[in-house]
Amino acid sequence: MRSVSSAQDPSAAAEQARTRLHEEIERVRAGVEEMLAEQAGGGNEDLRRELDRIREQTRRYVKKRVRKSERRLDKRIRKLDERTRILEQRLEQSDQERKYGEWRIHTNTEQMLDGLLREIRAIGDLLTRAK
Repeated sequence: MRSVSSAQDPSAAAEQARTRLHEEIERVRAGVEEMLAEQAGGGNEDLRRELDRIREQTRRYVKKRVRKSERRLDKRIRKLDERTRILEQRLEQSDQERKYGEWRIHTNTEQMLDGLLREIRAIGDLLTRAK
């Protein structure tokens, strides 16, 4: 059952597996009933009751296993959802940090250029007074 592709809906895969299992159980049950009918002429009630008991045990076992598989699948899906949420938060935080970094670089560059312009003007003023 591990060959189910990741693109396929997990609940659909579980339903397909459940259907195949029920079909196989019914096929075996029908074969056993047919064999019993051939051997005993269909009149052996003890064997029929035993077969019914086994069928009921099988149903309970299958239901239990399916529920357990569904719980494991749900747990995996919740873990993936949580990982996705964390990754989305990290991406958002990285984007905010990038924007802040760009703003900081722009602001610092602007302040540096304003300071250089003031110094150049001051030097120009000194040169024009010196003449």
